[in-house]
Amino acid sequence: MKLFDVYPLYNITPVSANGIYVYDEKGTEYLDLYGGHAVISIGHSHPYYVKSIQDQVAKLGFYSNAIQNPLQEELAQKLGELSGCEDYNLFLCNSGAEANENALKVASFVTNKSRVLAFKNSFHGRTSAAVAATDNPQINAPLNQQQEVTFIELDDLETVKSELQKGDVCAVIIEFIQGVGGLDESNREFYEQLSNLCKKHDALLIADEVQSGYGRTGDFFAFQKYNVTPDIISIAKGMGNGFPIGGILLHPNIEAKHGMLGTTFGGNHLACSAGIAVLNVLKDESLMENAKKTGALLSEELKVVPHVKKLKGRGLMLGLEFDFPIKELRSKLLFEDHIFTGSASNPNLLRILPPLCITIDDFKPFVEALKKHLS
Repeated sequence: MKLFDVYPLYNITPVSANGIYVYDEKGTEYLDLYGGHAVISIGHSHPYYVKSIQDQVAKLGFYSNAIQNPLQEELAQKLGELSGCEDYNLFLCNSGAEANENALKVASFVTNKSRVLAFKNSFHGRTSAAVAATDNPQINAPLNQQQEVTFIELDDLETVKSELQKGDVCAVIIEFIQGVGGLDESNREFYEQLSNLCKKHDALLIADEVQSGYGRTGDFFAFQKYNVTPDIISIAKGMGNGFPIGGILLHPNIEAKHGMLGTTFGGNHLACSAGIAVLNVLKDESLMENAKKTGALLSEELKVVPHVKKLKGRGLMLGLEFDFPIKELRSKLLFEDHIFTGSASNPNLLRILPPLCITIDDFKPFVEALKKHLS
């Protein structure tokens, strides 16, 4: 049997990793400034994280959600405390797409409506409703297109208002910093007015924090820079440091009912063990503060790099927008300098999403390589 060929692959085979470095089968060391799509939050093979998972799998790796699992409660408590969202309730699943799928389903249940408002250049996942709310027709099958989704330009409050006034919108889903779309972010007035309009017109505001959450921006969630209270917050990538786990935080105004949501693997013992370890390390090693400080220092250094048209993002969720396509530059960084970076739907944007334990000194090879290639 062959693999279903849907991924364009680099000719690199990682076999181990530690901290901010990845090693291939030849022993070549790569500086990881991409974290496997912003997944690696506390660093590769963190010893506390590894031991937590080892200890748990030796005791109990999995049982269904039909029984008591105190690890879920511990995860929820620690997540509430560290994020400042103690009043929310947690539903656990397996991925970011699943998180957004469940968020949209809950919004439809609560409002008894079905249309969704999303934004141009958004990316919310590849499952049914999540991919319908993703602004990429190439990954939207006819089956998905049956969902009722209206795409609006970021910043366009007037169109948001006119669409909400129609009375059929169950949810507005938004990334407060767009990930795959190219790290675009609006302003305080837009986000706060958007929140007010959702409340006025009985539509739930879903904050997609799958990529921007878990301390990556320097705040626990990207929306926390603004005076906004989302109805639902979706989380995943940095949540398990590589172990598959996702979830949604639901405002206490949303009433739970038995059977409303469900999952086989979501919130299993191993996933919770990984999630608890990540939260403990984020807190004990002050990684959110490090993301804010290191991101600010790096931004200052990148301002003098030739051809950088604009710096986007916050903390350690950064984008370098050039005045040319970055495909060749990214390839040189990978194969000549052994540095992993990311791309976006914006062909001119280089994405930086490293483990949150990285220091400003660790970025020196990257900054020097950029100057070398762009001078």
